[in-house]
Amino acid sequence: MVSFGKLYLLPVPLSESKAEDFIPAYNFSIIQHLTKFIAEDAKTARRFLKLFGYKKMEEAEILLLNEHTKDNEISSLLAPLLNGENVGLMSDAGCPGIADPGAEVVKMAHQKNIDVVPLVGPSSIVLSIMASGFNGQNFAFVGYLPIDKTQKQKRLKDLEIVALKHKQAQFFIETPYRNEQLFETLLSVLSPQTRLFIGKDITSQNQTLVSKTISEWKKLPKPALHKVPVVFGIY
Repeated sequence: MVSFGKLYLLPVPLSESKAEDFIPAYNFSIIQHLTKFIAEDAKTARRFLKLFGYKKMEEAEILLLNEHTKDNEISSLLAPLLNGENVGLMSDAGCPGIADPGAEVVKMAHQKNIDVVPLVGPSSIVLSIMASGFNGQNFAFVGYLPIDKTQKQKRLKDLEIVALKHKQAQFFIETPYRNEQLFETLLSVLSPQTRLFIGKDITSQNQTLVSKTISEWKKLPKPALHKVPVVFGIY
């Protein structure tokens, strides 16, 4: 009887900084023993493997899981695990399963009684929660906001009400080329006393972590947020 392999959840760097600055040595040792990986993009995955000093690049097989993967194709990604091979699941940035399609593979692995092993590593969302000064005992990550302007404004007001009423910090992200537009909307929609956190280029040399009230933000020079990874938070 073949025993199942383990699904290792492999965090990857958030920036171009040295991988060893943010990834534990234990992760490096685990990665060296794997030949099967699940990732959103093969080129990006191989770049991360190179950063990890991976020695078996010719043997590495990258199984793709992205917006083009159909629901009925996800189960095929588990085939190596069901055959007894260990597999590494990688995100395009940070931790797999958090704002990441890898959650579907993890869910199915649990359904198949496959061992899931999360490894320690950087998450822009977790690091933002830590750095915000907001309520660390009651918070929510709500992903992307609506694209439609009216719906976005309503969503922000709803999140602000939840933050005020339930003392629950609200964190969200935006497509990088719309960051500055979102920032302007935040300043125009939210109450002056509401606190706004911005986590930009987290772990990079250009990292910016700032928490101010809306009224304080309006007095400051506008931050350069265009086409860079940003986590927003309100409280």
